[in-house]
Amino acid sequence: MRSPNVKRLRYVTFLTAALIALLPTTAQADPTYPDPLPISGQQIIHDPAVIHLKSGGYVAYSTGGVIGARLSKDLRHWSDAGNAFAEAPSWWYEYNDTGDPWAPDISYRAGRYWLYYAVSSWGTNHSAIGVATSPSGLPGTWTDRGKVFTSETTDSWNAIDPAIIRADGRLWMSFGSYWTGIRMVELGPATGKALPGAGVHHLATRPDAPYAVEGPALVKHGRFYYLFASYDACCAGVNSTYRIRVGRSTKVTGPYVDSTGKPLLEGGGDLLLAGHGRYIGTGGESVFRTRGQDWLAYHYYDAEDDGTPKLGLNRLGWVRDWPVVK
Repeated sequence: MRSPNVKRLRYVTFLTAALIALLPTTAQADPTYPDPLPISGQQIIHDPAVIHLKSGGYVAYSTGGVIGARLSKDLRHWSDAGNAFAEAPSWWYEYNDTGDPWAPDISYRAGRYWLYYAVSSWGTNHSAIGVATSPSGLPGTWTDRGKVFTSETTDSWNAIDPAIIRADGRLWMSFGSYWTGIRMVELGPATGKALPGAGVHHLATRPDAPYAVEGPALVKHGRFYYLFASYDACCAGVNSTYRIRVGRSTKVTGPYVDSTGKPLLEGGGDLLLAGHGRYIGTGGESVFRTRGQDWLAYHYYDAEDDGTPKLGLNRLGWVRDWPVVK
Protein backbone atom coordinates (compact mmCIF):
# COMPACT_ATOMS: atom_id res chain seq x y z
CA MET A 1 0.00 0.00 0.00
CA ARG A 2 1.60 3.16 -1.11
CA SER A 3 1.54 6.46 0.78
CA PRO A 4 -1.10 8.94 -0.49
CA ASN A 5 0.99 11.98 0.56
CA VAL A 6 -0.63 14.99 -1.10
CA LYS A 7 2.76 16.52 -1.96
CA ARG A 8 3.50 13.54 -4.14
CA LEU A 9 0.03 13.12 -5.63
CA ARG A 10 0.76 14.29 -9.18
CA TYR A 11 4.00 12.31 -9.35
CA VAL A 12 2.38 9.21 -7.91
CA THR A 13 -0.60 9.50 -10.26
CA PHE A 14 1.74 9.67 -13.24
CA LEU A 15 3.73 6.63 -12.09
CA THR A 16 0.62 4.66 -11.25
CA ALA A 17 -0.96 5.37 -14.63
CA ALA A 18 2.17 4.00 -16.24
CA LEU A 19 2.08 0.98 -13.95
CA ILE A 20 -1.56 0.23 -14.71
CA ALA A 21 -0.66 -0.17 -18.37
CA LEU A 22 1.79 -2.92 -17.39
CA LEU A 23 -0.48 -4.87 -15.06
CA PRO A 24 -1.56 -8.37 -16.02
CA THR A 25 -5.29 -8.65 -16.56
CA THR A 26 -7.73 -11.48 -15.98
CA ALA A 27 -11.17 -11.69 -17.51
CA GLN A 28 -13.78 -11.36 -14.78
CA ALA A 29 -17.52 -11.21 -14.57
CA ASP A 30 -18.88 -7.90 -13.30
CA PRO A 31 -20.91 -8.86 -10.22
CA THR A 32 -22.98 -6.39 -8.26
CA TYR A 33 -21.21 -5.46 -5.04
CA PRO A 34 -22.95 -4.02 -1.98
CA ASP A 35 -22.17 -0.42 -1.11
CA PRO A 36 -20.28 0.28 2.09
CA LEU A 37 -22.08 1.12 5.32
CA PRO A 38 -23.20 4.77 5.29
CA ILE A 39 -20.98 6.74 7.66
CA SER A 40 -20.67 10.36 8.76
CA GLY A 41 -18.08 12.65 10.27
CA GLN A 42 -14.42 12.21 9.30
CA GLN A 43 -14.55 9.83 6.36
CA ILE A 44 -11.16 10.49 4.76
CA ILE A 45 -8.78 7.59 5.36
CA HIS A 46 -6.25 5.32 3.63
CA ASP A 47 -5.31 1.74 4.57
CA PRO A 48 -7.59 1.51 7.63
CA ALA A 49 -6.94 -0.87 10.53
CA VAL A 50 -9.92 -1.02 12.90
CA ILE A 51 -10.35 -2.57 16.34
CA HIS A 52 -13.06 -2.61 19.01
CA LEU A 53 -11.37 -1.29 22.15
CA LYS A 54 -11.71 -3.03 25.51
CA SER A 55 -12.83 0.33 26.93
CA GLY A 56 -15.65 0.56 24.38
CA GLY A 57 -15.89 2.19 20.98
CA TYR A 58 -13.65 1.77 17.97
CA VAL A 59 -10.39 3.20 16.73
CA ALA A 60 -9.17 3.21 13.13
CA TYR A 61 -5.51 3.84 12.36
CA SER A 62 -4.34 4.65 8.87
CA THR A 63 -1.69 5.89 6.47
CA GLY A 64 -1.36 9.67 6.67
CA GLY A 65 0.02 11.90 9.39
CA VAL A 66 2.08 10.15 12.06
CA ILE A 67 -0.34 7.22 11.73
CA GLY A 68 -3.69 8.98 11.57
CA ALA A 69 -6.42 8.08 14.05
CA ARG A 70 -10.22 8.11 13.94
CA LEU A 71 -12.64 7.26 16.76
CA SER A 72 -16.22 6.00 16.70
CA LYS A 73 -18.76 4.76 19.23
CA ASP A 74 -20.88 2.86 16.73
CA LEU A 75 -18.93 2.37 13.45
CA ARG A 76 -21.21 4.93 11.82
CA HIS A 77 -19.98 8.32 12.99
CA TRP A 78 -16.23 8.89 13.01
CA SER A 79 -14.25 11.77 14.46
CA ASP A 80 -10.69 12.86 13.81
CA ALA A 81 -8.47 11.90 16.77
CA GLY A 82 -5.13 13.23 15.57
CA ASN A 83 -2.25 10.76 15.29
CA ALA A 84 -0.94 7.71 17.07
CA PHE A 85 2.33 9.56 17.74
CA ALA A 86 3.07 13.20 18.47
CA GLU A 87 6.18 12.97 16.29
CA ALA A 88 7.99 10.42 14.18
CA PRO A 89 10.63 8.29 15.93
CA SER A 90 14.06 9.23 14.60
CA TRP A 91 14.81 5.86 13.05
CA TRP A 92 11.95 6.24 10.57
CA TYR A 93 14.04 8.76 8.63
CA GLU A 94 16.44 5.98 7.66
CA TYR A 95 13.75 4.86 5.23
CA ASN A 96 12.25 8.08 3.87
CA ASP A 97 12.81 11.81 4.04
CA THR A 98 9.45 12.67 5.56
CA GLY A 99 9.13 10.03 8.26
CA ASP A 100 5.71 9.06 6.88
CA PRO A 101 4.52 5.63 8.07
CA TRP A 102 2.22 3.42 6.03
CA ALA A 103 -0.43 0.75 6.38
CA PRO A 104 -0.77 0.07 10.12
CA ASP A 105 -2.11 -3.10 11.71
CA ILE A 106 -3.60 -3.17 15.22
CA SER A 107 -4.16 -6.15 17.50
CA TYR A 108 -4.53 -7.00 21.18
CA ARG A 109 -2.66 -9.66 23.13
CA ALA A 110 -0.84 -10.15 26.43
CA GLY A 111 -2.79 -7.32 28.05
CA ARG A 112 -1.82 -4.58 25.62
CA TYR A 113 -2.38 -3.28 22.10
CA TRP A 114 0.20 -3.76 19.37
CA LEU A 115 0.45 -1.35 16.45
CA TYR A 116 2.55 -2.47 13.49
CA TYR A 117 3.37 -0.13 10.59
CA ALA A 118 5.79 0.30 7.68
CA VAL A 119 8.26 3.01 6.70
CA SER A 120 9.55 3.17 3.14
CA SER A 121 9.60 5.27 -0.02
CA TRP A 122 7.71 4.85 -3.26
CA GLY A 123 9.35 2.38 -5.62
CA THR A 124 11.98 0.88 -3.29
CA ASN A 125 12.21 -2.16 -1.05
CA HIS A 126 14.65 -0.46 1.32
CA SER A 127 11.90 -0.73 3.91
CA ALA A 128 11.17 -1.54 7.53
CA ILE A 129 8.26 -2.68 9.66
CA GLY A 130 8.10 -1.30 13.20
CA VAL A 131 5.91 -1.88 16.24
CA ALA A 132 4.55 0.15 19.14
CA THR A 133 2.56 -0.87 22.22
CA SER A 134 -0.14 0.82 24.29
CA PRO A 135 -2.20 -0.06 27.39
CA SER A 136 -5.37 1.47 25.91
CA GLY A 137 -4.98 1.50 22.13
CA LEU A 138 -5.83 5.21 22.02
CA PRO A 139 -3.85 7.83 20.07
CA GLY A 140 -1.14 9.52 22.10
CA THR A 141 -0.53 6.48 24.32
CA TRP A 142 1.84 4.53 22.09
CA THR A 143 5.45 3.65 22.93
CA ASP A 144 7.54 2.79 19.90
CA ARG A 145 9.50 -0.47 20.20
CA GLY A 146 11.61 -0.14 17.06
CA LYS A 147 12.21 -2.37 14.06
CA VAL A 148 10.46 -5.71 13.64
CA PHE A 149 11.73 -6.75 10.22
CA THR A 150 13.54 -5.04 7.33
CA SER A 151 14.24 -5.51 3.65
CA GLU A 152 16.97 -4.20 1.39
CA THR A 153 17.43 -3.81 -2.35
CA THR A 154 19.15 -7.21 -2.44
CA ASP A 155 15.99 -8.94 -1.15
CA SER A 156 13.21 -10.33 -3.31
CA TRP A 157 10.53 -9.09 -0.89
CA ASN A 158 9.41 -5.74 0.51
CA ALA A 159 8.95 -5.24 4.27
CA ILE A 160 5.78 -3.15 4.22
CA ASP A 161 2.05 -3.73 4.88
CA PRO A 162 2.26 -5.87 8.05
CA ALA A 163 -0.62 -8.05 9.26
CA ILE A 164 -0.45 -10.12 12.46
CA ILE A 165 -2.11 -13.43 13.29
CA ARG A 166 -1.77 -15.98 16.07
CA ALA A 167 -1.90 -19.62 14.97
CA ASP A 168 -1.35 -22.80 16.97
CA GLY A 169 0.25 -20.89 19.81
CA ARG A 170 2.71 -19.04 17.57
CA LEU A 171 2.77 -15.47 16.29
CA TRP A 172 3.10 -14.68 12.58
CA MET A 173 3.36 -11.58 10.43
CA SER A 174 2.38 -11.51 6.78
CA PHE A 175 3.69 -8.61 4.75
CA GLY A 176 4.60 -7.55 1.27
CA SER A 177 4.14 -5.49 -1.82
CA TYR A 178 5.16 -6.25 -5.37
CA TRP A 179 8.73 -7.69 -5.24
CA THR A 180 7.19 -11.15 -5.84
CA GLY A 181 4.21 -10.59 -3.57
CA ILE A 182 3.11 -11.60 -0.07
CA ARG A 183 5.46 -13.20 2.45
CA MET A 184 5.31 -14.33 6.08
CA VAL A 185 7.75 -14.50 9.00
CA GLU A 186 7.40 -15.81 12.55
CA LEU A 187 7.59 -13.34 15.44
CA GLY A 188 8.68 -13.80 19.03
CA PRO A 189 5.60 -13.51 21.29
CA ALA A 190 7.44 -11.52 23.97
CA THR A 191 9.07 -8.92 21.70
CA GLY A 192 6.62 -8.99 18.78
CA LYS A 193 9.66 -8.95 16.48
CA ALA A 194 10.99 -11.40 13.90
CA LEU A 195 12.69 -14.39 15.44
CA PRO A 196 16.43 -14.54 14.70
CA GLY A 197 17.01 -16.67 11.65
CA ALA A 198 13.28 -17.11 11.00
CA GLY A 199 12.54 -18.36 7.51
CA VAL A 200 10.48 -16.26 5.11
CA HIS A 201 7.45 -18.09 3.69
CA HIS A 202 5.97 -17.19 0.30
CA LEU A 203 2.16 -16.93 0.29
CA ALA A 204 0.97 -15.18 -2.89
CA THR A 205 2.24 -13.61 -6.11
CA ARG A 206 1.30 -12.88 -9.72
CA PRO A 207 2.74 -14.67 -12.76
CA ASP A 208 4.02 -11.51 -14.43
CA ALA A 209 5.93 -8.39 -13.40
CA PRO A 210 5.27 -6.11 -11.58
CA TYR A 211 3.64 -8.82 -9.39
CA ALA A 212 0.95 -6.39 -8.31
CA VAL A 213 -0.33 -7.93 -5.08
CA GLU A 214 0.12 -6.36 -1.65
CA GLY A 215 -1.51 -5.41 1.65
CA PRO A 216 -2.33 -8.79 3.22
CA ALA A 217 -4.86 -9.46 5.95
CA LEU A 218 -5.12 -12.87 7.61
CA VAL A 219 -7.99 -14.34 9.62
CA LYS A 220 -9.06 -17.78 10.77
CA HIS A 221 -12.60 -19.03 10.25
CA GLY A 222 -13.46 -22.60 11.09
CA ARG A 223 -10.60 -24.86 10.09
CA PHE A 224 -9.19 -22.51 7.45
CA TYR A 225 -6.88 -19.52 7.38
CA TYR A 226 -7.92 -16.85 4.87
CA LEU A 227 -5.50 -14.55 3.09
CA PHE A 228 -7.02 -11.30 1.80
CA ALA A 229 -4.86 -9.09 -0.42
CA SER A 230 -5.10 -5.98 -2.60
CA TYR A 231 -4.37 -6.59 -6.28
CA ASP A 232 -3.41 -4.09 -9.00
CA ALA A 233 -2.75 -0.36 -8.38
CA CYS A 234 -3.72 2.11 -5.68
CA CYS A 235 -3.10 5.78 -5.02
CA ALA A 236 -4.25 7.24 -8.33
CA GLY A 237 -7.65 8.54 -7.29
CA VAL A 238 -10.38 7.53 -9.73
CA ASN A 239 -7.74 5.86 -11.92
CA SER A 240 -6.95 3.36 -9.16
CA THR A 241 -7.59 -0.31 -9.95
CA TYR A 242 -7.27 -1.84 -6.48
CA ARG A 243 -9.49 -4.85 -5.79
CA ILE A 244 -9.55 -7.41 -3.00
CA ARG A 245 -8.97 -11.11 -3.60
CA VAL A 246 -8.89 -14.02 -1.18
CA GLY A 247 -7.61 -17.57 -0.82
CA ARG A 248 -7.50 -20.09 2.01
CA SER A 249 -5.31 -22.77 3.55
CA THR A 250 -5.49 -25.29 6.37
CA LYS A 251 -2.03 -24.09 7.49
CA VAL A 252 -1.17 -20.49 8.28
CA THR A 253 2.03 -20.74 6.19
CA GLY A 254 0.11 -22.02 3.17
CA PRO A 255 -0.26 -23.12 0.47
CA TYR A 256 -3.24 -20.81 -0.17
CA VAL A 257 -5.67 -21.60 -2.98
CA ASP A 258 -8.85 -20.05 -4.35
CA SER A 259 -12.24 -21.78 -4.69
CA THR A 260 -11.17 -23.41 -7.97
CA GLY A 261 -8.04 -24.84 -6.34
CA LYS A 262 -5.67 -22.47 -8.11
CA PRO A 263 -2.72 -21.55 -5.86
CA LEU A 264 -2.25 -17.92 -4.92
CA LEU A 265 1.42 -18.49 -5.73
CA GLU A 266 0.31 -18.99 -9.34
CA GLY A 267 -1.90 -15.92 -9.61
CA GLY A 268 -5.04 -17.42 -8.06
CA GLY A 269 -7.47 -15.61 -5.78
CA ASP A 270 -11.25 -15.23 -5.67
CA LEU A 271 -12.43 -11.70 -6.36
CA LEU A 272 -14.12 -10.51 -3.17
CA LEU A 273 -14.64 -6.79 -3.79
CA ALA A 274 -13.89 -4.45 -6.68
CA GLY A 275 -14.72 -0.89 -7.62
CA HIS A 276 -18.34 -0.17 -8.47
CA GLY A 277 -20.32 3.02 -8.96
CA ARG A 278 -18.70 5.87 -7.02
CA TYR A 279 -16.57 3.43 -4.98
CA ILE A 280 -13.36 3.15 -7.00
CA GLY A 281 -10.19 1.18 -6.19
CA THR A 282 -11.40 -0.77 -3.17
CA GLY A 283 -8.43 -2.07 -1.16
CA GLY A 284 -5.97 -1.45 1.64
CA GLU A 285 -8.16 -3.82 3.63
CA SER A 286 -8.21 -5.24 7.12
CA VAL A 287 -10.63 -7.61 8.82
CA PHE A 288 -11.88 -7.23 12.39
CA ARG A 289 -14.50 -8.90 14.57
CA THR A 290 -16.91 -7.24 16.98
CA ARG A 291 -20.05 -8.45 18.74
CA GLY A 292 -19.90 -11.76 16.91
CA GLN A 293 -19.74 -10.13 13.45
CA ASP A 294 -16.80 -10.06 11.04
CA TRP A 295 -16.20 -6.78 9.20
CA LEU A 296 -14.14 -5.76 6.21
CA ALA A 297 -12.52 -2.31 6.44
CA TYR A 298 -10.92 -0.74 3.37
CA HIS A 299 -10.51 2.52 1.53
CA TYR A 300 -12.07 3.53 -1.75
CA TYR A 301 -11.66 6.60 -3.96
CA ASP A 302 -14.89 8.57 -4.17
CA ALA A 303 -15.71 9.28 -7.82
CA GLU A 304 -18.23 11.89 -6.67
CA ASP A 305 -15.65 13.75 -4.56
CA ASP A 306 -12.62 14.16 -6.85
CA GLY A 307 -11.24 10.73 -5.96
CA THR A 308 -10.84 11.46 -2.23
CA PRO A 309 -9.90 8.28 -0.29
CA LYS A 310 -12.64 7.33 2.18
CA LEU A 311 -13.46 4.63 4.69
CA GLY A 312 -15.42 1.62 3.51
CA LEU A 313 -17.01 -0.81 5.97
CA ASN A 314 -18.97 -3.93 5.04
CA ARG A 315 -20.16 -6.89 7.02
CA LEU A 316 -18.35 -10.07 6.09
CA GLY A 317 -20.39 -13.25 5.82
CA TRP A 318 -19.41 -16.84 5.13
CA VAL A 319 -21.00 -19.11 2.51
CA ARG A 320 -19.70 -22.69 2.24
CA ASP A 321 -16.57 -21.57 4.13
CA TRP A 322 -15.81 -18.70 1.76
CA PRO A 323 -16.14 -14.99 2.66
CA VAL A 324 -18.76 -12.80 1.03
CA VAL A 325 -19.22 -9.04 1.35
CA LYS A 326 -22.64 -7.92 2.59
